[in-house]
Amino acid sequence: MSAPGFFDRQARARRNTGWLVLLFTTAVLLITLSVCAVGYLFTRSETTAWSFPDWLLSQHGLVTAAVVIGLIASGSLVRWLDLAGGGERVARMVNARLLDPSSQDKDEQRLRNVVEEMAIASGVPMPQLYVMDQEAGINAFVAGYSPTEAVLVVTHGALALLTRDELQGVIGHEFSHILNGDMRLNVRLIALLAGILMIGQIGTFLLRGLHVRGSSRRGREQGLVVIAGLALTVIGYVGVFFGRLIQAAVSRQRESLADASAVQFTRNPEGIAGALYKIGLKGGYFESTSHGSDMNHMCIGESARMNFSSLLASHPPIEKRIEAIQPGMMARLRSRLRDTHPRPNAGFGEPSSDQGVGGSAGAMGSRFTTGAGAISEAVAKVSTSPLSTTDRKTLSRHVGTVTGSSEAYAQRLLKQLPATFHSLLYTRAGAVQLCYALILQTLSPQARDEALARLPHSSLLAPQADLMDKLLPTLESSEDALGFVALELALPSLRKLDPEEVKTLLKALESLIVADGRVTLYELALTSFLKRHLSPGSGRSVPVHYRSYRDVMGSLSGLFSLLARAATSSHGEATGLYREAMAGFASRREEAPVMPDKVTLRDLSRALRRLNRLSPVLKPAIIDACGYCILKDQQVSGREYDILRLVVDQLDCPMPPLPVASR
Repeated sequence: MSAPGFFDRQARARRNTGWLVLLFTTAVLLITLSVCAVGYLFTRSETTAWSFPDWLLSQHGLVTAAVVIGLIASGSLVRWLDLAGGGERVARMVNARLLDPSSQDKDEQRLRNVVEEMAIASGVPMPQLYVMDQEAGINAFVAGYSPTEAVLVVTHGALALLTRDELQGVIGHEFSHILNGDMRLNVRLIALLAGILMIGQIGTFLLRGLHVRGSSRRGREQGLVVIAGLALTVIGYVGVFFGRLIQAAVSRQRESLADASAVQFTRNPEGIAGALYKIGLKGGYFESTSHGSDMNHMCIGESARMNFSSLLASHPPIEKRIEAIQPGMMARLRSRLRDTHPRPNAGFGEPSSDQGVGGSAGAMGSRFTTGAGAISEAVAKVSTSPLSTTDRKTLSRHVGTVTGSSEAYAQRLLKQLPATFHSLLYTRAGAVQLCYALILQTLSPQARDEALARLPHSSLLAPQADLMDKLLPTLESSEDALGFVALELALPSLRKLDPEEVKTLLKALESLIVADGRVTLYELALTSFLKRHLSPGSGRSVPVHYRSYRDVMGSLSGLFSLLARAATSSHGEATGLYREAMAGFASRREEAPVMPDKVTLRDLSRALRRLNRLSPVLKPAIIDACGYCILKDQQVSGREYDILRLVVDQLDCPMPPLPVASR
C-alpha cells in the first residue's frame, strides 16, 4: 500500500469537501422527511383526505420542514461558531492540556522531540502540543483549519505505553493528515454532525422535561408530548446513524492513506504497526469527555464505542490496517508477545503485552523492506544532507513528505542546537527576538545597534540585548537553512501574540529592513512567511481560481525570469534558462512571454499570490521548473534558496530544507 503524492492528496481533500456537503444534504433531507411524516400522522385527522405528498406541500408540511431544517442549520451554526477558534478550541473541548515547553517529564520531552523532527523534516510549522491527562487509552488526533494553526493532541496512554518508534509512527500518521488537508474537513464535520443530532436531542429534552413536570400536565397533552418525544428521539437515532455513516464514509480511506504515509515518513513499518497493535489491545476510547463520538473520525483509533462497528466505524479493523501495512505483520507481532499477558481489548487478537510492541530501534533488529507496505531502498537510505541536489526535475515529489535524508538532517540539527537557543524558541519573548535577529544577523554590531534604536522600547516587543546575544551567535555560525527552521519551530510562540502585537511586530521588522535602504529576497521571504502565518485570515482556505497555465503566464514569466537571473551569471545564460523553464507551460514556444527586463519584489509577491490560486494538480510543474533553475549547477546559493523558500511557502507546498552553499 503506497500513499498518493502531496498534490493528488490536496486535490482529493477539496473533492471530499463536496462529497461531505452531498452526504450532509442527503441526511438533512431524510431527517426532514421523517419528522414531516410524524407531523402528518399527528395532523391526519384535520386533513383526512390528503396524501402525504399533498400534506408535505401544504402550509403544515412546509412550516414543519422549514422548522426542522432551521433547527439542524442552527445546531450546526452554533457549533461552527464555537469551533471558530480552530485547533486550540477543539483541544480545549476535550479537556486537553497545553504541553509546557519547559516540562521535565521524559515522556513529554520525547513527544516534543519526535514532533520537532517531523516538523523540520517535512517543512511544516511546528504544531501546538496538547495532552489528555485523564485518558489512559492510546489515541491521538490533529485539529485546525490549516497547518499554520494546527494542534496535535495525544492521550496520556499514548505517551506512557508507546515506545519511541511507535510514537514516531503515530506522529507520522497525524502529520499526514496535516499535509493531506484533512484537518479542515474534520473540524467542519464536527459542526455538521451537531446539526444532524439536533432533532434527537430535542426529543430527549421533551421526554426529560415530561418526567420532571409530568404530574402537572393533563392526560391527553401528556400523551401527545410522550409520542412526540419518542418519535423525535427515534428520528434522532436515525440522525445518529447517518452521522456515523458520514464519519465512516469520509474517514476510512483517509486513515488507510495516513497509515501508508506514516510508513513512508518513518521508513519503519513496525512503528505504526506496533502502535496500532497496542491500540487494539488497550483501546483508545475517550472516558473523560462526552465528545468521544464527535472526535471519532479525527483520531488514529476509535474514540467511542458503537454498535454495528463493521458498518459505522470510522476506521478499518485494526487487523486489516496492520496487514495492509505489511502482509504477515500481525502474526509477527502476536508471536513476539505471546508470552506476556496484558488486558486485551474485547475481540482483538490474542493476550499480549502493553509494553515493548515494536521495540526500540536497536531491539527490533532489521526493518522489513518487502511486501505491500514496503518502501524502496532508495527512499530508506539516510544521508547527511536534507535533500539531494540531483533531483532537478522531480523536486515536487519531496513536497509534503519526509525522506530519510530530511529526517537525518532534522535529527542532526536538533542535536547541534544549543539548549538555550532551543528553549528560547518556545517563549514569546525569545520568538520575537528571533525575528529581529534573523534580520540583523548579517549587520555589524554598530549597524545592529543603530537599527534596533528605531524600534519602540516597550513591553514584550522591545529589543532585549541579553536574548539577542544568545540567539545571534548560533544563527551566524549555522547554515542558512537554520533561519527558517528556527522560525517554524517558534511559530507556536508567535501565534500567542494578539493581533495588535502582530501588527507591531511586522511594523518593527519593516523598520529594520529599510534601515539599509534596500529589501533583499531573504527579507521578503521572511516577512511574507510571518504575514502569511500570523495574519487573522491565515486559516482560510485559498480558493481555486485558475485551472490552466494560460491564465497565469505573466506570473510564471516573472517568477522564472527572477530564478534564471539568480541561477546564472550572464544575460545570455539567463535568457536560455528562462526559455527552458517556460517551455513546459506553453503549447508552442512562441507563446511563452519574452523574459521581462525587470521584476520587482512587489511583482514577485503579486505573482505568487496569483499562482497559489491554481488547482493543486498544476503546482508540481512549477516546483519542478524552479528546481530545474536553481539546481542547474548542482548547488543552491543563498539567493536561490530564498526564492525557493518564498515560492513553496506562498504556494502552500511544505518542503524539507535544502543544503545551501555559502552566501
